Amino acid sequence: MLSFTIAITALMIVLASAFIHATNRTLYQNTWQQLQNYSDSLVEDAIRYDVNDHSFEGFANESLAANAALLSDQKIHFAIFDMSKKQIFINSGYTPSISKGEWQRLKKGKTIYLKTANPRIKANSKNGTGMTEVLRPYFYHHKLIAVVSIGTFLSVIQENLHQTKINLLLSLIIGCVVTIILSYFLAHAITSRIERLRKATKQVTKGNYDVHVPVRSNDEIDDLSRSFNQMTVSLRESEKEIRRQEERRRQFMADAAHEMRTPLTTINGILEGLQYDAIPEEDKQHSIELMRNDTQRLIRLVNDNLDYEKIRTNQISMERKVFDASAALHNLIDQLQKKAHEQNDQLKLTVPQALRVYADYDRFVQIMFNLIQNAIQFTSHGTIHISGRHLEKGSQFVVTDDGLGMTKDQVANIWDRFYKADPSRSTTKGESGLGLAIVHQLVQLHGGSIKVKSTLHEGTTFTVYFPDREYAPHLKAQNK
Repeated sequence: MLSFTIAITALMIVLASAFIHATNRTLYQNTWQQLQNYSDSLVEDAIRYDVNDHSFEGFANESLAANAALLSDQKIHFAIFDMSKKQIFINSGYTPSISKGEWQRLKKGKTIYLKTANPRIKANSKNGTGMTEVLRPYFYHHKLIAVVSIGTFLSVIQENLHQTKINLLLSLIIGCVVTIILSYFLAHAITSRIERLRKATKQVTKGNYDVHVPVRSNDEIDDLSRSFNQMTVSLRESEKEIRRQEERRRQFMADAAHEMRTPLTTINGILEGLQYDAIPEEDKQHSIELMRNDTQRLIRLVNDNLDYEKIRTNQISMERKVFDASAALHNLIDQLQKKAHEQNDQLKLTVPQALRVYADYDRFVQIMFNLIQNAIQFTSHGTIHISGRHLEKGSQFVVTDDGLGMTKDQVANIWDRFYKADPSRSTTKGESGLGLAIVHQLVQLHGGSIKVKSTLHEGTTFTVYFPDREYAPHLKAQNK
């Protein structure tokens, strides 16, 4: 508020000083112009010419005396000089003098304007001797015939200027009062907004990131408020992400412990049985085979976790290129035929003879392998259809089974790490619960999409889309 008041008051003082200076100059200019007009009127009224030859005869004293009386009432005095610098008329004892230099200028037709406390003025007056004057020459047939010295006392102008200063001072006082009132409201409006920011900042320091500062205009404080709101949103998102990461870490530890408990318990039990000869000789080979299977399961679990974390944090290397997906899918069918036969499933592949796809070959194989294997694991005595085709902007692959199917809640969670739609069955098959989570991450890294439709007890369909080279995003994953 103080800064506003000082700034506006200083501005008003500067403007007032400039106005007084301009007013003072204008008053003198107007006075000189008025005196000049009076001088012209005097000469026009009093000058006399010869009727026959139009020669200059002089001035009529009666006319000069009458005008002198009128002008004296207005505190205006004049004197007339002839061509020889002789005073031919004065009024009210006004006896000015003209210097040699001034006379030379007058003879050249120059009008002289004077403003001074002039000692040449010999008349005494209650108004003082300070005067403003006009010395004006008059010519007839290019000959100087007279010079009029007309003036008024400076006190007359000063009175007008004084009144102007009084009026201006009153205006300045009123302006200052108004300025203080306006400054108060302006300062209050600004400080209240700053106070809101200060309180909001305190809330943020206490860990409350839900604060929001209202924004109503487009000035600098509102720009700061917008930046503050953006900061709180970022902090809020960061806090949520930290919580998600912590929850993910806890869930990972719980899931990993749960997944490892069963095979470790089995291995420990068999080792104790072997140690105390509690296992018959004919069962030892079978027990060792069980330990071997559970050990491999633990290795797969660890490897899958490592792969998932690398994929999630973009720490894998990917080399996308265009290749024939038909050949890759035929190879996969050959590899998985044995597993499908164990489940009494049939694998049917429908793809064109040459199906071009833009992807990382190894990751493409990994994606399709996981999807087909997942379909085999949840289908018994059924048929699994694998198809592929090229669309306008990419390639699409569909894996459909007529197995167990899933509920809506299960479909919503299948991309989560360690989630199993059928825990009892997947446990017997050695499933880690990471296959679909890895598939989802890999498809996203390719800039593609994966969708799933499923009906309980009827089957599940996975649809994967890979964009072509010109539509694929820049590869984000890289070796680290």
